Amino acid sequence: MAIPDYQSLMLPVLQLSAEGETKVPIAAEKIADGLGLAQEERDEMLPSGKQRLLHNRIHWAKFYMSKAGLIDTPKRGFFVASEAGHKLLASSPTRIDNETLKRIPEFLEFYQSSGSAASTNEKPAAKAAADADVTPEEQVDAAQAVLNKILRAEILERIRENTPTFFERVIVDLLVGMGYGGSHEKAALRLGRSGDSGIDGVIDEDRLGLDRIYVQAGPVSR
Repeated sequence: MAIPDYQSLMLPVLQLSAEGETKVPIAAEKIADGLGLAQEERDEMLPSGKQRLLHNRIHWAKFYMSKAGLIDTPKRGFFVASEAGHKLLASSPTRIDNETLKRIPEFLEFYQSSGSAASTNEKPAAKAAADADVTPEEQVDAAQAVLNKILRAEILERIRENTPTFFERVIVDLLVGMGYGGSHEKAALRLGRSGDSGIDGVIDEDRLGLDRIYVQAGPVSR
């Protein structure tokens, strides 16, 4: 099954913290067991590869509930349900989300102050995440993926708009940039004329030119 969004994880995170002090990795394993997550789902990473997706969402569920006074952090890395957290659980809620937290004065003050800190139309990450189902890291990774896709398309379009000679030069420069030819000077030599079906460049892998790569760049098709 899919990993629940961080708001859907708030209730189980609070319930676990009501049992005693815990930390994100421990809570993640217990929640994963309860959800019946497969190992590959437990190990799923954010697109950036810097953190497990489940851990990230539990962290933000905990963070927002701490701003609402439902969770305390008695020592570094650990968290536990506060008196207010126990009181909320006693009311047998079926779900806890940001709309629930906005009914708590402490969280509402945090939420509103986060929004007023912006000097432009852009919202700070904390408030933006509170208005969405994804965490700030997920928003950043998604935006980066879109930007990378646009950048790739723009680069390809610019290459297509240039001459074959430019394309051949780009291919040789790209190979050198990828590490072919090492770091020595004059590792690459561009040869031939555009469209002559011959060798377009030579890259010497060593300074003596004993190990060579011959490059032929074909035309860019649309």
